[in-house]
Amino acid sequence: MSNLLNISSSPHVRDKSSTKSIMWDVFLALMPATIFGIYNFGYKAAVLIVACIATCVLSEYIWQKAMKQPLTVSDGSAALTGLLLALNLSATFPVWMAIIGSVFAIIIVKQLFGGLGQNFMNPALGARCFLMISFAGKMTSFTYDGITGATPLAIIKNGDKAQGIADILASGDGTTQAATSVLKMFLGTIGGTIGETSVIAILIGAAYLLIRKVITWRIPVCYIGVFSIFVLLFGGRGFDITYLAAELCGGGLMLGAFFMATDYVTSPITPKGQIVFGILLGILTGIFRVFGASAEGVSYAIIICNLLVPLIEKITIPVPFGKEGIKDGK
Repeated sequence: MSNLLNISSSPHVRDKSSTKSIMWDVFLALMPATIFGIYNFGYKAAVLIVACIATCVLSEYIWQKAMKQPLTVSDGSAALTGLLLALNLSATFPVWMAIIGSVFAIIIVKQLFGGLGQNFMNPALGARCFLMISFAGKMTSFTYDGITGATPLAIIKNGDKAQGIADILASGDGTTQAATSVLKMFLGTIGGTIGETSVIAILIGAAYLLIRKVITWRIPVCYIGVFSIFVLLFGGRGFDITYLAAELCGGGLMLGAFFMATDYVTSPITPKGQIVFGILLGILTGIFRVFGASAEGVSYAIIICNLLVPLIEKITIPVPFGKEGIKDGK
């Protein structure tokens, strides 16, 4: 009798991954974009990043202490939220406003809904949208090399659709011309938020996550692919590769596709659901950019799709194995 085996219910999965290891993997993957952002925008970017991370960690600690909950700040989720929020802000964004956004991300979006695993939207993006509504002027003001101006996507969106995209990118004064070349958008030597400008730095981090199998290809590939098709069909510029490249490199699309849309808590867990999720993201981002007043749209698209995740998972859940399971699944 002493040799009886204890049998637990399925699934039986053996994996060394943990919440802590995953969070710190994503944090590490964001380092290329973070380091480049500090190099590109100077010490103000570093101050903002430290302020957001420290505020998020402290907010979670104080809340859990006050509510007599187990302390989870060491799992890295609060620090990651702070880093993602900072990377979505301009380096010149006031620190006190960033602190308010960090508190909102942790207390309102995350903890009030039960903490990690219970939040219905990405905390960093929720805070970014909150700041966009509350401080729209500051959130849309970008400074590069001491000169304040519009982002490349805003310049493209406001350009004459009858004019070739290459001409739009080369138009304007010297500052505009320097800030809107596609190559500089890819490298990141342009105005924008701290972490969204350098596509190559983001892709380095994304490759790390894919190699480590922290994320899968489904959401980012479907997102980027569908968005590309959408802007080519409805962007009003025909099959213009330069225009497509500019749209892909700008507006935080790559940062959102690889680092925020793939958030475990707020994205589908089913393979089919992830594909549907990515498709919806591409369509919504395309609608916001092409037909909306803003040249961006990534944050709002991800948040809206976060709200649709329960429905997506309901219709894409795999049918249970066996005859009865198939019958019930019909």
